[in-house]
Amino acid sequence: MLVYPGRFEGLVQAVTQRIRMRFPPVVANDPERSVSQERIAEILRETLAAALQSGREDRMGFFGKLRLRNAFKRELREIGYDEKFVAFASDQFMEQLGRRAA
Repeated sequence: MLVYPGRFEGLVQAVTQRIRMRFPPVVANDPERSVSQERIAEILRETLAAALQSGREDRMGFFGKLRLRNAFKRELREIGYDEKFVAFASDQFMEQLGRRAA
């Protein structure tokens, strides 16, 4: 597993592990197991909201959010998710970050 220096390490690992438990790569990458986009979005929203709620409460600037998103994407790739899922999950991740900041 990749290690991310600084404040992103714990958060990225917590979030990706929660996703891995709820929606493993073997299911996400299997075209024969059709999981609706709505169900995937629901799983990601629930998982990300829970992980981010228990995460650090400090505010993050624009570049911090970009670094966090990139670390999140790299970790998902390392775990074994395909690019389509990585892109969708990172969009959901940034949406949740925006909600948390509001």
